[in-house]
Amino acid sequence: PVDLKEALERRYLAYALSTIMHRALPDVRDGLKPVHRRIMHAMRLLRLNPDQGFAKCARIVGDVMGKFHPHGDQSIYDALVRLAQDFSMRYPLVDGQGNFGNIDGDNAAAMRYT
Repeated sequence: PVDLKEALERRYLAYALSTIMHRALPDVRDGLKPVHRRIMHAMRLLRLNPDQGFAKCARIVGDVMGKFHPHGDQSIYDALVRLAQDFSMRYPLVDGQGNFGNIDGDNAAAMRYT
């Protein structure tokens, strides 16, 4: 017979460790979380290169959510904002146009404005 409490504890611990290792912690190879990698991939597919014009964040978030990351739009937008903040990332990977927040704690503008 299997003790239900012990089995649940073991399985939950395994799930929690898997989630932390594969989602919450940045990858050692490039320093990106899976959501950051998905955002960069979607931007590449949209041909948002450095020599191109800007695009609305809502467009990028919609593409990421629809094709690669079926979670809430706010979590994707928050990850996109972090990629544009020079005080959050050592090397900003996204050139943001508009209000992307500041180091004093002011939040970024809504995605329809950036």
